Amino acid sequence: MAGAAAAQDLPRPLTDDDFIPFDMEQAAIGHQLFYDPILSGNHNIACAHCHHPDFGTSDGLSLGIGEGGQGLGPDRTPGTGADKIRKRIPRNSPGLWNLGAKELHTVFHDGRLSISDVYGNGFNSPAQEWLPEGLNSLLAAQALFPMTSQFEMAGNVAENEVTGAVHDRIDKGWPILAKRVRTDPRYGPAMVAAFDEIETTEEVSITQIANALAAFMAIEWQSTDSPFDQYLAGDSTALTPQQKNGMALFFGKADCASCHSGPLLSDQGFHALGLPPFGPGKTRPYDPYARDVGRVGESDRTEDAYRFRTPMLRNVAKTAPYGHNGAFPDLEGIIRHHLNPGESLAAWTPDMAALPKVPWLRSIDFIVWHDRLEMDRQRRKVDVAPLDLTDEQIASLVAFMHSLTGTTLDAPVFGAPDDFEP
Repeated sequence: MAGAAAAQDLPRPLTDDDFIPFDMEQAAIGHQLFYDPILSGNHNIACAHCHHPDFGTSDGLSLGIGEGGQGLGPDRTPGTGADKIRKRIPRNSPGLWNLGAKELHTVFHDGRLSISDVYGNGFNSPAQEWLPEGLNSLLAAQALFPMTSQFEMAGNVAENEVTGAVHDRIDKGWPILAKRVRTDPRYGPAMVAAFDEIETTEEVSITQIANALAAFMAIEWQSTDSPFDQYLAGDSTALTPQQKNGMALFFGKADCASCHSGPLLSDQGFHALGLPPFGPGKTRPYDPYARDVGRVGESDRTEDAYRFRTPMLRNVAKTAPYGHNGAFPDLEGIIRHHLNPGESLAAWTPDMAALPKVPWLRSIDFIVWHDRLEMDRQRRKVDVAPLDLTDEQIASLVAFMHSLTGTTLDAPVFGAPDDFEP
């Protein structure tokens, strides 16, 4: 039986001091905006459709159904007629836990947004030098980009003024959305009251909107009270014997902590795991393949091909399915894949993916599997070595993953509004 991990191998506990302080009044506005389709090009999707607390702040799907879809979570449908979706969202919708952490410097599966002064505005982002000024955090910057994404929130070109403006240049859609918000009687006066730097509703910009969204997400989904956090803080009874065995494996033989390290349980680095590929892919503009090249799409370094960012793990048991494309429906599956990617890839079947049926996209969903050369490239690029663990040890690792679930998740600061319509 594995013993508890040595104290020197464990991260320090997370505390409130590890998080950026945000304003509660601004967060209250962000709460309403998060659940409001006002920030989408066609007024038909809110942030909450892909990041809902009922699904661990994700959506319960492998690849999401964005703008044009109907419903919520695994029951979401792809829409009908002219409004139907044109493409699945290329990557799994990540959970939003602890995104207000001071230590966090890189977000998105491919790391395309990070803290940097390369453009003189504090961030390396898809907006480059056109990112608006005054953003108070990495999380505020992150909040901007789903609004500009055609298939997430903006809508298809020629459908509305927002996506048309974004098609011209990424930053040109934000002023249109800001005007919607500041002229809405629910938001304009509240923004003026909450933000000291503005005195009239005419001054409300996308910056205040992004900062309000960041304040809400950071406050609502800060999680530091899991049994594991309690154990780190000195309560030796917070974990069950099986969870302690899993913790010892995680920080020992299983070598999980070589990537899931530090208080956030992520090195914020990029690693290739050889996950089963499917979906439309996400690659560089001049690459016509239906494949996902991962970090190389941002870095342009060939060694980064098929590498994806290490996710943080608080509340991971709530955020299924798993992987950058949601290839595995449960924790056991993704753990077994880490232990032997080649064997797992060979055994994987399409029915394991949580993909609502979209008949007009069926020919694309698994087309990459028919590209022998591309599949060979992905199989060869794996950064983890196979490791043998017993079924009992794997069960212990799963139990430890459950010990990362917060104990007060059912008592959020704000909660989903009663009038939210999925």
